[in-house]
Amino acid sequence: MKSRESANSEEILLQGSELLKPIFSKHGFNFSFTDKGSGSGGRFASAEFRRGDRRFELHFRYSLGMVTYHLGSKSISHEEYMCSVLERPHQSHYPGFSSNPLDAFRDLRLDIENYCGEFLEGTDVSILHRMRDGRARMATQSKLPD
Repeated sequence: MKSRESANSEEILLQGSELLKPIFSKHGFNFSFTDKGSGSGGRFASAEFRRGDRRFELHFRYSLGMVTYHLGSKSISHEEYMCSVLERPHQSHYPGFSSNPLDAFRDLRLDIENYCGEFLEGTDVSILHRMRDGRARMATQSKLPD
């Protein structure tokens, strides 16, 4: 029997993924749950949208957490990807600040619709460039004084 917390993590991840599904389905990505269980931080669930060697990975534990773009064995966090596209960190919609966990998925959907066409339909070369650029920008930003 599932605990209430586990069911909630899975259910919220499923509901949130339904908000993202039209974007990914339009570009040939398929949705699947990848994991669920309990760790040191509590109950969690994870899922992905996949097309070939491109994966968009989501993790939920009390709120939407890690969001990662994959191309083969290479990956980049949503924060790094947005830093590359928007040319500086902390300019994207996700993560937002709301007590409604589905709002995080809505914010993420806005970022994907507005800034992630390259991941959805661009070339592998352009995505690899975006990954290098995002990491470099984040490294530079973290060294700048406040």
